[in-house]
Amino acid sequence: MFSKSKINDPDAKTGGDADKGGKSSAGSSTPSKNDFASSAPKPKSPPSQLSADLTITGNLKTAGDIQIEGTVEGDVRAHLLTVGETAVVKGEIIADDVVVNGRIVGCVRGLKVRLTSTARVEGDIIHKTIAIESGAHFEGSVQRQDDPLNSGKAGSAPTHKPEPAKS
Repeated sequence: MFSKSKINDPDAKTGGDADKGGKSSAGSSTPSKNDFASSAPKPKSPPSQLSADLTITGNLKTAGDIQIEGTVEGDVRAHLLTVGETAVVKGEIIADDVVVNGRIVGCVRGLKVRLTSTARVEGDIIHKTIAIESGAHFEGSVQRQDDPLNSGKAGSAPTHKPEPAKS
């Protein structure tokens, strides 16, 4: 009922109705729904799909989702990466979420990593959370880190170097 909006603002078309869900003009100090439209999240696009008959040599990078059914020889960076049962990825994988149904030869870095029963991974897994289903094949090491996506990159802490002898 009471508000701090300027109900006597001459630019407001609807007077005090802006507080009741009515629209206000651009000159009003009360934000309209359109003022927030640019900051609203964009509709999620479907994942990019690489079919089983596709072979890619090179790196892939997206802020979106990728579903791989074919062969990739190179590094893959994505938000959500799904490696299909027929897929083979030879390279480093960095993604927020990684679901492995196929074969990976290389390091996997992810906040959430899931190896299904058909997964075959040869390489290290650096994760925040991991799930490995019964039947998955894995050769390598597993390491938990709070921020696995940024570790090992430029700007990270240097490895321990021996100090020179003091005289």
